[in-house]
Amino acid sequence: MVHVLNSRVLLRPTDPELSRAFYGEKLGLAVYREFGTGPERGVVYFLGGGFLEVAGRGEAPPSPALKIWMQVQDITAAHEELTGAGVEIVRPPVKEPWGLIEMWIADPDGTQIVLVEIPADHPLRHRPGI
Repeated sequence: MVHVLNSRVLLRPTDPELSRAFYGEKLGLAVYREFGTGPERGVVYFLGGGFLEVAGRGEAPPSPALKIWMQVQDITAAHEELTGAGVEIVRPPVKEPWGLIEMWIADPDGTQIVLVEIPADHPLRHRPGI
């Protein structure tokens, strides 16, 4: 079995500066570390319990099959903040049949980001034995 010590999502954006502005300024993700110099330098952002690395330059946008899932505490507040920051909302918050509240946005390359609020009464909030 592989013993995983750390993990992160790696993005190679077609426009690194635009993507860094999106993740760092519009979404307001905190920086974990930066490396390299120049327009294709790398930035690793905190992503809740994981990390998102935006580095280098891709020849084409990532596959539409790639989705980034981000849990937020308050989806209504996130919707207001992101709208105020000029982020295009692909789909406003909707309570899904499985009980989660989801809102969809996209980064400059079209990578879909699913923002999720887990309601207090949802089974994901219940941990048996705790």
